[in-house]
Amino acid sequence: MTAPESPSDADPAVAAAVTTVRDRIASAARRAGRDAASVTLVAASKTVEPARVRAVVDAGIADVGENRAQELVAKAPVCADLAVRWHFLGQLQRNKVRALAPHVAWWHTVDRVALGDEIARRAPGASVLIQVNLGGEAQKGGCAPGDVASLVEALADRDVRVRGLMTVPPDDGGPRRWFAQLRELADAAQLPELSMGMSGDYEIAVEEGATMVRVGRALFGARRLG
Repeated sequence: MTAPESPSDADPAVAAAVTTVRDRIASAARRAGRDAASVTLVAASKTVEPARVRAVVDAGIADVGENRAQELVAKAPVCADLAVRWHFLGQLQRNKVRALAPHVAWWHTVDRVALGDEIARRAPGASVLIQVNLGGEAQKGGCAPGDVASLVEALADRDVRVRGLMTVPPDDGGPRRWFAQLRELADAAQLPELSMGMSGDYEIAVEEGATMVRVGRALFGARRLG
């Protein structure tokens, strides 16, 4: 799942940002005794215009993630000539699955059986991650940690591939313990993928076992409001 090397004709500023993030991922992986190639860098492109998505793809990133269904559906056709794997990262409503299904390779935020059923119907065999709300925060999606095993078991009977777990940890200044907890849950469920870590904490996430990091600001700069 790793992205190709950055081509020489990439935009210099974007290529520099991609190189910096990749170098930091590699350093974090070394500290943890891991292979950096086991970590997929997902460019989180919420509110980012298609031209800048093209720039990170030109700089060697093959995986791009969106939080909003309408943005992904609008950008994917414009970027159809690019070798991109689209990831859906935001809270997902069942009525959005049909429009997203032709484009999405990875669904990061499955947190209930009904959503798995809809993805199985619209995108049979899809790769899904179960979102876990580790801190029990009302404003965030995700199932409770104690419900992970039963949800994995339920989705095993559907036509989806449950590949791992995803989380957005509480903003309490200490993400490491939350990342470690997600890793323990994934190990108990025998799931290989861990989607955790964003621009402010992706190095810690890699040290704790992340196989996917969702990085926006460190690649694209400050996100515009909208």
